[in-house]
Amino acid sequence: MRAITAKKITDTVAGLCLKANLELRPDVRDALRKAYRLETLSRAKQALKAILDNAAVARKDKLAICQDTGMVCVYMEIGSGAVVQGDINKAVMLGIEKGYCKGYFRNSIVRDPLDRRSSGYAPGILHIDMAKGSRIRITALPKGFGCENKSVLKMFNPTADIKDIEDFVIWAVRNAGPDACPPYVVGVGIGGTSDQACLLAKKALLRKIAPGRSSRLEKEILAGINKLKIGPMGLGGKTTALAVHIEKYPTHIAGLPVAVNISCHATRSATATI
Repeated sequence: MRAITAKKITDTVAGLCLKANLELRPDVRDALRKAYRLETLSRAKQALKAILDNAAVARKDKLAICQDTGMVCVYMEIGSGAVVQGDINKAVMLGIEKGYCKGYFRNSIVRDPLDRRSSGYAPGILHIDMAKGSRIRITALPKGFGCENKSVLKMFNPTADIKDIEDFVIWAVRNAGPDACPPYVVGVGIGGTSDQACLLAKKALLRKIAPGRSSRLEKEILAGINKLKIGPMGLGGKTTALAVHIEKYPTHIAGLPVAVNISCHATRSATATI
């Protein structure tokens, strides 16, 4: 068994919150650069350049990529041979507060979703899975609500076909329009229960953008989305979405849940193993 202190978790989460908000993921940056090279519409090309320039300044000057530094979703894979000395949940939430205070990020979390009278940096959302080994893999995904508000779930009948699902995902992006700051990464969760489908859709955003490894369905939906020509920041052009990522899970014979979680051009996440 390998002991890991709560302080180690706190410090790691703090560092990930900083990195995710200050440094654009390399795969997202590369996808934006590719979109810039391929774009022919002048105003769309200018928007992509501004997005890339903004990311470069954020990294160089240690500034947040976006003023909405989001609500932090933390995903932990805990090896069966790892023993955490302390309260995992408390350690994670302290890490979020520590990282956000150090980065001078916006305190966007209201303690009570109804009275909304006070705000802070935490809590975030914590998901824990068990894994092999004696290490802990931690991923922080700060999710701004300009795009989180565009999340949708549909409980399809099990008789629905692939075309129905394609149309639903494309509709979700059309409905988001320019409001969630495209070009998007679109996460899709299919199967499980309603809550599992939503979790899968969010987790799909963590996958690195790798067009050569996309499934046929992912490619078809991406092509359909880009035909919408919403384009970077809603200015038209070739790229409304950088990628579509689909995650699936077994489901009940009577159901077919499908969830869509849209991320803005600043798809932010960072991962570390301790």
